[in-house]
Amino acid sequence: MSTETKPAPAVKGGVVAYLTVDGAMKAAAFYERAFGAEIVAAMPVDEKGRTMHVHLHVNGSSLMMSDAYPDHGHPWKTPQGFNLLLPVDDIAAWWERAVAAGAEVVNPVAEMFWGDLYGQLRDPFGITWAMNQPKKQPENKSRPER
Repeated sequence: MSTETKPAPAVKGGVVAYLTVDGAMKAAAFYERAFGAEIVAAMPVDEKGRTMHVHLHVNGSSLMMSDAYPDHGHPWKTPQGFNLLLPVDDIAAWWERAVAAGAEVVNPVAEMFWGDLYGQLRDPFGITWAMNQPKKQPENKSRPER
């Protein structure tokens, strides 16, 4: 058995969400299907089927999560008061993939008053995901100098 340790995967983003979910490895597999996530690190599942750490890369950022550990003071609670925002270039493709994987539509994609396309989905673990596609800016046409 090798005693070498692998370097930790890169943490991407200035602020990293760390979620507590009921079924971290199942959530990671769902995020792979729904959002194209990549599992870059995961602690082994314990005898109760829990995982204390999973690190994903999603859309250029890190997302981390674990199962609840009520026996260590970290009970599972229904997610509330936040959502995860995915800024995307092609909202239709991202949306269709997530819905096909099993995400529930909360607010369908629509053009918002600020001009962007925006919608919200809820994953099977209770997390709300918002998607936002910025309004396309008109091409910058140079003005002739005066």
